[in-house]
Amino acid sequence: MIKRVRCLVVLAALFVGGAAAAEKVDVTLVLAADVSRSVDEEEFRLQREGIATAITDQRVLNAIRSGLHGAIAICFVEWSGVGQQLIVADWKVIRDLASAEGVAETVRRAPRSYYGSTAIGSAIDFSMRQLARSGVEAERKVTDVSADGTNVSGPAVTIARDAAVEAGITVNALVILSPVPNPFNPHHTHPPEGLEEYFRRNVIGGVGAFTIVVEGFQTFAEAMINKLIREIAALP
Repeated sequence: MIKRVRCLVVLAALFVGGAAAAEKVDVTLVLAADVSRSVDEEEFRLQREGIATAITDQRVLNAIRSGLHGAIAICFVEWSGVGQQLIVADWKVIRDLASAEGVAETVRRAPRSYYGSTAIGSAIDFSMRQLARSGVEAERKVTDVSADGTNVSGPAVTIARDAAVEAGITVNALVILSPVPNPFNPHHTHPPEGLEEYFRRNVIGGVGAFTIVVEGFQTFAEAMINKLIREIAALP
């Protein structure tokens, strides 16, 4: 009996110790990037480089250091059609330039994941699952979706968005505007209400949710920097 009690005490101590060991960060952030067929190779390269540049930018690092815990955790995902979501850079806690450069290098080197259709709802659902397995304790949970068009396949975006919000996740969006409509589906890149308004109505949600518009992939890096600073600092 005594041995059994001792065993239970040890197990309880291990359980409590393991729970207490979870690293604390200011925000867990899934960066979910669109690599559907409307994103050509040059745009893909600019998007990848923009993400890598933003993660290592001094302004972003300063924002990270100014947080309560001085750290964030990032997971970079690429997505396209239904069932086409891939973790390119798995969860990594970023506190300084060295840890940020490790993520940036992974982002730059990995091959392109997909060329399919655009399933934004599936991307949000996948991002939710990744946030559930981050392995850290976060003050806030955020999914950031970047895309250049509306949802054309998979589950309804609003259902996925509402489920994320219900789970305490904020969904933000980086809206990439195209200079000319998609020749095969003009409303995909240029919906009647405008692409940013489409994202406002259907994609973003949660506490402090916002959109940032990118006027083409050439300005993607600067837009990503501004977005990360705003998300890390939880700016209104």
